[in-house]
Amino acid sequence: MADIKDPENTIIMTLKDGDVVIELLPDVAPAHCERMKELARSGAYDNVCFHRVIDGFMAQSGDVANGNMENNFNIGRAGTGGSDMPDLPAEFSKIPHARGSLGAARSANPNSANSQFFINFKDNDFLNGQYTVYGQVISGMEHVDAITRGEPPMNPDRMISVKVAADV
Repeated sequence: MADIKDPENTIIMTLKDGDVVIELLPDVAPAHCERMKELARSGAYDNVCFHRVIDGFMAQSGDVANGNMENNFNIGRAGTGGSDMPDLPAEFSKIPHARGSLGAARSANPNSANSQFFINFKDNDFLNGQYTVYGQVISGMEHVDAITRGEPPMNPDRMISVKVAADV
């Protein structure tokens, strides 16, 4: 596992093939980082599926309202989330949507991010300045690369558990 410098701002996401360690960027996007930690600590992300996985682009998950459904998966609110918490204002920055970066999924409204997020499979510079970046995979990217593709996949992969490293 990666050398964790700040356990309070590090997420450990367990996937079928192993752990993905994500370093959050609270100096860049404090509200998004706090939301992810809150949902992780409540267990809301546990067993939620990756419902939109596009080869050569990204893997999207985090629909805490609909993400546990076995069949007939419906995307919550146009890709924004599904938690009972209010939407988050955009926290755009100069941080690029590079391979392994964590971005906030949202609708056409820049201030509609909620619980959903995506992990970029490659550098997606066309997203720069349009979606909030609030984390970076520091180890386990090979497990992200192995997530089953589809919109939604026939048998979607799931986040077995999502924890804040300080709590483990």
